Amino acid sequence: MSAPIAEPAAATPEAAGGAATATRKRPKPGERRVQILQALAEMLQQPGADRITTAALAARLDVSEAALYRHFASKAQMFEGLIEFIESSVFTLINQIQEREEDGRQQARRIVHMLLQFGEKNPGMVRVMVGDALVFENERLTTRMTQFFERVEAQLRQCLRHAQAQQAESGQVTAETPLAAGLPAALTCMIVGCLHRYARSGFKRAPTEQLDALLQLI
Repeated sequence: MSAPIAEPAAATPEAAGGAATATRKRPKPGERRVQILQALAEMLQQPGADRITTAALAARLDVSEAALYRHFASKAQMFEGLIEFIESSVFTLINQIQEREEDGRQQARRIVHMLLQFGEKNPGMVRVMVGDALVFENERLTTRMTQFFERVEAQLRQCLRHAQAQQAESGQVTAETPLAAGLPAALTCMIVGCLHRYARSGFKRAPTEQLDALLQLI
């Protein structure tokens, strides 16, 4: 096993700058924006959070709706902020895995593990990742999450091709042996399915449940 990668980011109040204090101190530049996104993520992991209104979000932060719109032009922009957090966190960790792990097959295994662990640590983000929170929102948000998983699949394909090249060098397979074309797509579907089950179970069935058995597919 290679050197450990950084832990998947969790959008905790401490990491995100904390909630508004009782003394109502004026937030530092950019801090209120982070607080809004943190509150939105926390609301998404609550039961019945099918559609979150800006009024409910403002009430949670004890500010006016107008205060929200000073930082985001629309609710869609707030969701885009969450998606940007997901993209930045996940692809930074994927890059770390590929830099620190030489074996292509292990790279793919660790990427799958990291994504499921990321979801487990950030349940509110899971509802964005699987699209549940985006049903009533702008279609471009769903498109962006679709593209996110397409990028994940492309990264897994790259890892498995690297593994095939390594096996060819060691004589285990020939360079002409075709890559299992459907495996990257199947692994991506498995990731989405595990995250979906996590959300639909009310965040009771961890996405990393039986992970070791699932990773034997690689």
